[in-house]
Amino acid sequence: MTLHNQILEALQFLSTPEKRDFLPYFFKTGKGQYAEGDQFIGVVVPDSRKLVKEYWQKATLDDVQEILKSEFHEMRLVALLILITKFEKSKDEKEKKNLVDFYLKNTKYINNWDLVDLSCYKLLGRYCFENQKDDILKKLSNSENMWEKRIAIVATMYHIKKGSHDLTIELALNNLNHSHDLMHKANGWLLREMGKKDEEKFLNFLKTHYQNMPRTSLRYAIEKLDEDLRQDFLKGRI
Repeated sequence: MTLHNQILEALQFLSTPEKRDFLPYFFKTGKGQYAEGDQFIGVVVPDSRKLVKEYWQKATLDDVQEILKSEFHEMRLVALLILITKFEKSKDEKEKKNLVDFYLKNTKYINNWDLVDLSCYKLLGRYCFENQKDDILKKLSNSENMWEKRIAIVATMYHIKKGSHDLTIELALNNLNHSHDLMHKANGWLLREMGKKDEEKFLNFLKTHYQNMPRTSLRYAIEKLDEDLRQDFLKGRI
């Protein structure tokens, strides 16, 4: 049995009817929605992670490619988590670059917000930060594809954790008024995370841009602020 089929069989064993019914609704798979046609087996992320621990060493990149092409959302997630584990365990810089190149060549399969958010900063964000390759994220930020734009901004989570915030600001501004709510949420979320590390820079950003930000981005960004200050931003009193 191929590794693809082993993992598929294991996921089907872990499936529950409740999750199989709920996840397509939660991830907006209906006609005209952002994940139209995506298929779910019905497995929660912690159970997918357990499979990754069992299979990541056995999986070649050819195996990962086959798994990543699956019609099933959970299969694609397992493939991405295997990539991350290989990247984090590797001490070989050439192998790490190969894993990053593989990720970038397969962004068309990273086609929902959880697949983006659970994969990009631990692999691509870390690689770009450690190798001064932020041009990769800037290029993705200018893509016509929304998921690539989201990969770019969420990948800067690694930069934020390392105390580097300028790229987050640059990429948030680049797509500040993108048409899709999922980008508004991502931009607001990353700005909020930046604010936890550098409140002064965060507040200066908000004071300059909050009146032109989509409401969703603003609400996400200011969620953790003191309530009086939060209301001042919401009501335009700054």
